[in-house]
Amino acid sequence: MADKQTHAQNEPAAVVESPEKVVSASDNGSFVDEKRRSDSDADSVLENSEGVTEHELATLRHVRDKMPWQAFSVAAVEFAERWTYYGTTNIFNNYIRAPLPVGSRDGSVPREFRDSGIAGALGLGQQKSFAIRTFNSFFVFVTPFIGAIIADTKWGRYKTICVFTIVVFLGHIILVASATPASIAQPQTALGLLVLAIFVMAVGAGSIKSNVSPMIAEQYQGKLRKEVLPSGETVIVSPNITVQSIYLYFYMAINFGSTGAISASFLARDNGYWVAYLVPTCIFAVIPIILYLCRNSYVKTPPRGSIILETFRVVGVCLSARWTWNPLALIREVRSEGFWEPAKPSSYKGGELPAKITWDEEFVGEVQRTFSACKVFLFFPIYWLCYSQIDGNLATVAAGMTLKGTPNDLIQNLNPISIIIMIPIFERGIYPFLRSRGINFTPIKRISAGFFVAGMAMVYAAVLQFYLYKTSPCDNDQPSACETEDRHPNPSPINVWVASGPYILVGMSEIFASITSLEYAFTKAPKRMKSVVMAFSQLQTALASALNFALVDVNREEKFQWLFASFGIISSVFAGIFYWNFRELDQAEVQLNLIGTGERAGFVGEREDESSQKAA
Repeated sequence: MADKQTHAQNEPAAVVESPEKVVSASDNGSFVDEKRRSDSDADSVLENSEGVTEHELATLRHVRDKMPWQAFSVAAVEFAERWTYYGTTNIFNNYIRAPLPVGSRDGSVPREFRDSGIAGALGLGQQKSFAIRTFNSFFVFVTPFIGAIIADTKWGRYKTICVFTIVVFLGHIILVASATPASIAQPQTALGLLVLAIFVMAVGAGSIKSNVSPMIAEQYQGKLRKEVLPSGETVIVSPNITVQSIYLYFYMAINFGSTGAISASFLARDNGYWVAYLVPTCIFAVIPIILYLCRNSYVKTPPRGSIILETFRVVGVCLSARWTWNPLALIREVRSEGFWEPAKPSSYKGGELPAKITWDEEFVGEVQRTFSACKVFLFFPIYWLCYSQIDGNLATVAAGMTLKGTPNDLIQNLNPISIIIMIPIFERGIYPFLRSRGINFTPIKRISAGFFVAGMAMVYAAVLQFYLYKTSPCDNDQPSACETEDRHPNPSPINVWVASGPYILVGMSEIFASITSLEYAFTKAPKRMKSVVMAFSQLQTALASALNFALVDVNREEKFQWLFASFGIISSVFAGIFYWNFRELDQAEVQLNLIGTGERAGFVGEREDESSQKAA
């Protein structure tokens, strides 16, 4: 989209300079001339807007535009895909960790023991369960680069999503096969099929993920404009606020899909794991139908050249020119002002360009400015480390509490439910209220708030775990494994719903941090680099999973209290560091949203064709 330069509607001071800011003490009688120039700038029409001046942008109230129905259909695709993802992965913990209940062949709990019984199958324990689930999380957030490269070079986003939908469907079929009674009777066979299913589904889901997020926002093609409301008020219809709202509702669709895990918990407990995995597989079959019916209505992005590969080549040329094995010196070189010069065609004067230079000057500028803006994502592994605790470890915490018929892995569905409830409150109430009061709750501030709230969720979890150790009938720091002599659960008297606090707090933090990261990735990316930036932002979750692999030894129930407390402190501290480090990006918000929004004569790859023609 070419209209993201208005992303900083909350920051009028960054757009219009006051006369006081441009007049120095030595100007003497030049105040009038400087003020006239400032007024002239304020009356200039913004590029790619429909007649909106900088003064109007700074003084009129901003509202969102109508959202296209095509965006809602993409959200419906994401809803079905997330239902199938969370409807399977949310019950992985019990499936892998817990043994078969007494008298069960498929993982279900016999009716007479369902009040406190826990579904299970492979009985591999907490650490192996954590390792396999972390592998799944790591791989599903590495593979977005596969889908982004294929979409950019071969198929475009729509076809890429369609093809990898089939891949995910095959993975679901393998997953169902892994959980049949015949497979569970041979745990090594079941485990092998499970890992294969995770691999296949991760390739498909990751490749879809990097394309569906930008595709939903691309369905909106409106421009910055003025509009008179029925009340007579003139307002600015802002593409930025519209994109923000699209991503809020997109995230709501994700979390509506996440609630599919509610049925999965009961299906696994009452009917076994093969049934729990079969239902999401059937729901996933809806996705190809939606994509086919809407095929002629979508705004489709055609393949535009090997953007990701070209980006890596630009970085490679610059690094090779400044390379040193001294890491501190290398960092200084990377941050130096002339780091990007070796990749610019203009730096090769009086001779032929090297064959490896297949891009133009503007592309290097886009890479440079995009990397500069997207440094914010490098902090996100700390945030996703906190999030990962609600993805399994807190379900283990809940397994040691009084259930009263509630499956222990059901409680984690409070996270998407709380998000579904809070998103309309923020989108229709809190954010408009802040804008009307002139409060600039910009992306950097929102992400900082998300880090802090996630830290508070971990502090809550640490305190809960302390009291769980204290009240468990078993004195072994493993409340989830506490059993009576006849092998039935013997939980702490603390009710499982007390564990709702971290899930709700993390949900609020996702509205601040995770949703804003999607919005930030889309609005800060040039038109032809959106897949690059989106894939890079999602890579941070994979990096968090890699860090989690290093923490396998401390992901034991007896160490949960200190694990949660450490994450809580680190995330809260990083909230302050993040804002301090990137506070200047708030002031440069308008300029960052102008990156790559202008019309281009061509895309990457056209220079190569021109060079070939010249050679001929």
